[in-house]
Amino acid sequence: GCLIMGESLSVYSQIGIILLIGLAAKNAILIVEFARDYRKEGAAIRQAAAEAGEVRFRPIIMTSLAFILGVYPLVVASGAGAVARVSLGTAVFFGMLVSTILGTLFIPSYYEWWEKIQTRFSRKKN
Repeated sequence: GCLIMGESLSVYSQIGIILLIGLAAKNAILIVEFARDYRKEGAAIRQAAAEAGEVRFRPIIMTSLAFILGVYPLVVASGAGAVARVSLGTAVFFGMLVSTILGTLFIPSYYEWWEKIQTRFSRKKN
């Protein structure tokens, strides 16, 4: 996002990236928690991942969209201190947009992949 907007990677952008890591991790943790709950109920790995992604899709999209739209004024800021606001807003706006799209698509797949690896290696030890 900073490259697209012609912004440098300043301290404010780096703070935005830290914020993004926390928000993306929160979304991923919630998807994985739901998938683990479905697994404990006896669902297959693929089914648990798909159901968790499906159940968490709407809340993730709603909160992410609200956050993205809430940060947009920082992207188009002007006046005194605008450079800092634009730098922070650009990193967070574009980062959350990409995180929302990629996270909702790939986190259930990654869960399925890692869960299959874990079950494969746990069986060999027994």
